[in-house]
Parts: sequence; structure tokens; C-alpha cells
Amino acid sequence: MRLILASASPRRRDLLAQAGLTFTVQTADIDESLRTGEDPVTYTTRLAREKAAAVFAKLDNTADVIVLAADTTVAIDDHILGKPADAADAARMLRLLQGRKHQVMTGVALMSADETKVHCETTDVFFAPMTEEEIAGYIAGGEPMDKAGAYGIQGRAARWITRIEGDYANVVGLPLAATCNLLHRMG
Repeated sequence: MRLILASASPRRRDLLAQAGLTFTVQTADIDESLRTGEDPVTYTTRLAREKAAAVFAKLDNTADVIVLAADTTVAIDDHILGKPADAADAARMLRLLQGRKHQVMTGVALMSADETKVHCETTDVFFAPMTEEEIAGYIAGGEPMDKAGAYGIQGRAARWITRIEGDYANVVGLPLAATCNLLHRMG
């Protein structure tokens, strides 16, 4: 089987390489707008499925191909925090997260000519309190701007993460154990 990653995320590429998987990358361009009434699990799994379908539809030959797509979101009190629009939005998100527990959810979709498998992994993340100066300094470094919830656990934000309950790789952007299990189960 040939594996295609439907994601431009360097973190997902690194995680798949870390797992020893061989793959190519083909990105999907879909509308990622939240739909009325969607909860975080429904949202992330829908986006993963739509990304996989968009890439699969572009393929000339779908024999022996599996398309892997994923979408990660951060939620606090069932409120979805996407990627920040600007520095003020990043500060707002970090203020919401600091000193509290929140969830990171990654929807994973695997699509072949014969079947589609979808999974959502949830990890609880506990954030330490942050001062306004720490929030401003973190944002000034630019790290939060392309990440759901305005932080990356694998970067400078790690200093404020006191504990996680669940899969660390999920918080980075792809639950490796669950993804490899799904791949193993694909025909």
C-alpha cells in the first residue's frame, strides 16, 4: 500500500517519519468553518474525513493507496479554539487556557478504495498560570500563530504544561498509536 498524507503540517510529517512510515504528501484545500451545532469531536472528525476525501478524489490511480488526513483542535468547556487570527486572539486563547485543564482532539481519517476509517483521540492538557508578560513574550516569539489553541506542546509552551492525560503525540498533531492501529486494520 502507498500512503499519502493529506496535510501540510511539518509536525505530522515528523511524527509519521518517527514511526518509520514511508509516505508522500498531498495537501487538501477545504472549508474549515465550524458548522452550527458542531461539537469538537464532530468538527475534527468531519474535517479529517473531508480532507481525506478531497485528496482521494484528485488521485488518478486509487489502487493500493491509503490517504491519511488529520485535524487537531483545542477545546475548553466544549468551546473550540482554532488557530489564532492575530496576536490579540492568541492572547485571548492563552488567557482562557492558563491555569486550567483543556482538551486536545485530533480527528484521523484513513481512506482507501474499499473503506474509510475515522477516529478521534482526546488528550487532557493542564496549563499552569501565566503572567501577562509571559503571554506577551510567548506571542512575540511567533510560535502560537499557526497552532490550534495558540500553543505548541513541543515548543516553548512546554514550560507551562504541568501534566497531560493521554497521548503526547496527539497534542503535537497526530496520535501515532491510534493511527498505526488504524493503518494495520485497513484492508
